[in-house]
Amino acid sequence: MLRTPAQGCVRAWRRSLLSAASASRASALPSNSQRTYASVRKVENQVQQAFTRSEEIFKRYKPVSPGLRHLRRPLHPHLWEGRPVRALTIPKRKTGGRNITGRITVRHRGGGHKQRIRTIDFMRTTPGPHDVVRIEYDPGRSAHIALLMNRDPNAVGTQKWSYVIATEGMRAGDEVQSFRKGIPEGFIPGFDELRAKELEKAAANASSPDASAAAESSAETLAMGILRTMTLRPGNVLPLRLIPPGTVINNISLDPNGPARLVRSAGSWGQLVAHEEGSKYVQVKLQSGEVRKILRECSATIGKVSNAVWKNRQIGKAGRARWLGLRPEVRGVAMNACDHPHGGGRGKSKSNKHPRSIWGWGTKGTRTRKPGPKGPKNSNKLVVRERPRGVDLRSTN
Repeated sequence: MLRTPAQGCVRAWRRSLLSAASASRASALPSNSQRTYASVRKVENQVQQAFTRSEEIFKRYKPVSPGLRHLRRPLHPHLWEGRPVRALTIPKRKTGGRNITGRITVRHRGGGHKQRIRTIDFMRTTPGPHDVVRIEYDPGRSAHIALLMNRDPNAVGTQKWSYVIATEGMRAGDEVQSFRKGIPEGFIPGFDELRAKELEKAAANASSPDASAAAESSAETLAMGILRTMTLRPGNVLPLRLIPPGTVINNISLDPNGPARLVRSAGSWGQLVAHEEGSKYVQVKLQSGEVRKILRECSATIGKVSNAVWKNRQIGKAGRARWLGLRPEVRGVAMNACDHPHGGGRGKSKSNKHPRSIWGWGTKGTRTRKPGPKGPKNSNKLVVRERPRGVDLRSTN
């Protein structure tokens, strides 16, 4: 078959296009210097991303099923993925919300995965440095817990290992201490001798009692400054009398010899407001806005409780709530009249009744008690200012 001139021209034109494309690809290939520069730039970007705070603090999933579409979990890559220390746990015997007679006293409980209770050290009476071995998940609370190891070589068993509530920013390898029993002697090398020399020098050079008192107060100020520098660190336990005003605290005890009672859930915090002059109390502001008096000899942990993003999680499906031991909730208007004050009637109506609980208590704003100074005499004399309610709460927001 003979080839026409037009066909030959077309084929030559195609060959020229192919050769030009191959030449452009060859020129587009990076050289060794270009590749090195690109790799260095990539590493720099990765380092920059690692040191900058990322907005991706939750893990989301591709919605391949309806249960994954709205699932949102906080990202905690620092958590320990293994099992807890068995010696520090006890088995949890579930009751399904029923008392000894078999009647349901707590609704919406039952089922769930088998769990073990972690024994938390809320006393923190053991002095000396402790090393944070790891941060763990606790199914019995919203906050994370930290496994501590006592550096004392004579400590064994539960005296060597303990669980505490982890503060925000606490990681494996950190060092924490408890000064609940006071500042140990020789904690700051040469500090006691330096303070004694300053007092002696001030007493020798003082020509009046006022000068000696001023020198003594300056020495005490220096002592408190050094002690606060050495002790005010997240995770350390201190008496409230040694904590300066404005410090964020958690795990606050109400008894000088008792365990921590206040500010223990995830992301919660309190703030020491003031030291009362000539009094045995200090004023602490809680996260609700309430200001109350607490004994100076009580202790608290420095910092904020960990896992602050716990409240923003989304379970995603009802089955995951059942895994956690939660049972469904039923609306009152969907019940019979004998089961709920909102029950009965025709249609979806509560028959023009005020909102009430299943036991008949008023809900949505009805006060069932009057705590604090507004209540009965000496009902709660330790509350300095109540938490804001109603109009006060809306004005603060």
